[in-house]
Amino acid sequence: MADKIATRDAYGKALAELGETNPNIVVLDADLSCSTKTNVFAEKFPERFYNMGVAEQNMMGWAAGLSASGKIPFVSTFAVFATDQVRNSIAFPRANVKICASHAGLSVGPDGASHQAIEDIALMRILPNMTVIVPADGPQAAAATKAVAAFQGPVYLRLGRPKVASVTAENDFVIGQALQLQDGRDITLIACGTMVQEVLAAANLLEEAGYSARVLNMATIKPIDQEAILTAARGTGAILTAEEHTIIGGLGSAVAEVLSEHGASIPFSRIGVQDQFGESGDPVELFKKFGIDAASITQRALTLIRNK
Repeated sequence: MADKIATRDAYGKALAELGETNPNIVVLDADLSCSTKTNVFAEKFPERFYNMGVAEQNMMGWAAGLSASGKIPFVSTFAVFATDQVRNSIAFPRANVKICASHAGLSVGPDGASHQAIEDIALMRILPNMTVIVPADGPQAAAATKAVAAFQGPVYLRLGRPKVASVTAENDFVIGQALQLQDGRDITLIACGTMVQEVLAAANLLEEAGYSARVLNMATIKPIDQEAILTAARGTGAILTAEEHTIIGGLGSAVAEVLSEHGASIPFSRIGVQDQFGESGDPVELFKKFGIDAASITQRALTLIRNK
């Protein structure tokens, strides 16, 4: 089995590689570069790296200004600190800023609710002009980092703290396109980020129970791949989404909007954090407690299949 890679590690490595070929790329961090892995870029290109200190709002304003000067700023901090000043400085003027937010979701673990961003996808998705990306693993995070560098406009790239198994290849990413990891006839499981690992495990449990699940890695939340969703609805007749995020306003909400607006009347449900904050604990135990682990996904999927 290949070594596990954290998406933040893949991001840091890819960012440094981009720095070799594109002199306009600059990196800003809020005194967290060892955690966000922008320290790899900083060591190679200290003249293009700016440690803004614990001043995230100021950092976003700087990034907007650098973008207006022709630079391509990559702004990195923890996801829970990355949402201030984005609307007016970055989204409204369509500034070419890449907000790369690490340590998202419950998998931050012991750091607790104050550091567990479980609302960030919703906050960024509602902003006009903002593209929202949540890669599943290291190879996809590296591919996404390179893709957003070439993309014109503001991007929110959500990264995780834990190391995860690689389930994609480094060329398995196109902005706005879902990636089908396996086919199935009974239900479609749609996930993003760390939850792709959980739905793949759930698909194996469903297979043991005699059912087959299609698995879609929805790495781009906005713009979402409507055709992949509608094709899955027609092909399997049931959809379950899973995200390490509140069920309000995230992946599940985006999929529900597509289904309802196109009249797809099928059994549908969302796995995610309910309307509450996280808490400190081991990530595995937190996933189980908040009902977003593979076992919980499997049970919900079985209910949907039986309701078809």
